[in-house]
Amino acid sequence: MNLSPALKVYTEEQLSARDAQRLAEFIAWGPAVFQVGRLMVKFGILGMLRDAGEGLTRQQVCQQTGLTDYAVKCLLEASLSIGLVLVDPEADRYTLSKAGWFLLTDEATRVNIDFNHDVCYEGWFRLEESLKSGKPEGLRHFGPWTTVYEGLSSLPPQAQRSWLGFDHFYSDASFPEALRIVFDEHHVRSLYDVGGNTGKWALQCVAYNKEVEVTILDLPQQIGMMDNNIRGREGAERISGYGINLLDGAAAFPQREGGLDAIWMSQFLDCFSMAEIVGILKRAKAVMTGSTRIYIMETLWDRQRYETASFCLTMTSLYFTAIANGNSKMYNTEDIMQCIREAGLEIERIYDHLGLGHSLMVVRC
Repeated sequence: MNLSPALKVYTEEQLSARDAQRLAEFIAWGPAVFQVGRLMVKFGILGMLRDAGEGLTRQQVCQQTGLTDYAVKCLLEASLSIGLVLVDPEADRYTLSKAGWFLLTDEATRVNIDFNHDVCYEGWFRLEESLKSGKPEGLRHFGPWTTVYEGLSSLPPQAQRSWLGFDHFYSDASFPEALRIVFDEHHVRSLYDVGGNTGKWALQCVAYNKEVEVTILDLPQQIGMMDNNIRGREGAERISGYGINLLDGAAAFPQREGGLDAIWMSQFLDCFSMAEIVGILKRAKAVMTGSTRIYIMETLWDRQRYETASFCLTMTSLYFTAIANGNSKMYNTEDIMQCIREAGLEIERIYDHLGLGHSLMVVRC
């Protein structure tokens, strides 16, 4: 395993015995810690403390939130232990800590909170079952689907918003650099967007390059969502959809008359097991020519610049286990390279640190 420099902390003990014991208890009380943090944001208490300057007393928090003294006392005392707030015991005034500030203002953290609460929280109760069965047992909370992707268009509105918010937040930050690589360095004019979802990347492509034609390959119900999303947008006439169940090994990629320049897979292969990834790449290879390139953009956890990012990614793997499909994860470089080799392909180049931590692999026959 080749870890980035920031991940060398994974190779030796970092904590004292006392700190390690506290972390163990933090894990044991993790569900309560999460909900307290979420509610301190939702009820506006962290925001009030940020704006108050010299802080607020418990009574002032009660007045501004409308919550009972009991509720506020429980939340503030728990937040002290968690590390979200600080207290001046003489004045009985609470102020915001650094961790509280990040919980309140860091966009990635807020996206993760919404995603974990609205999409994952109840389903993770069945994580143990999922690890044993290889199926997303927590998905039954939402519906009788085999994978979350089949039911994405039917999720409750808040869960759907949080799912899409999570998915788009991480990919969108990488798009500007990826567009430059795909269109300025490689001069792509025809592109398959595999797992194109709502068409967000496709719209970016047709806006960036006035000649490119994009075909989105995805489940039929996703193609319907995409059609609704791009209707009337600039360049939509150069975007088409092709309904395909990519889990069906017999479902071939469409052949494109005149050849194909690029096959785009962004935050896509992490939705499949390694065996399924090999099958998808083999089907992609079947429509490639010597000049076609596959662009695989993933947040590989072992290539991250900051350890916090790796932490978020390895935790996201558990969403795939319990909710999404039961058998995929956020992969490391070695995993994806193995799949590429087994599919009879090779990596031409890897671009690292796009956006919030994506790597872009350029793959050829």
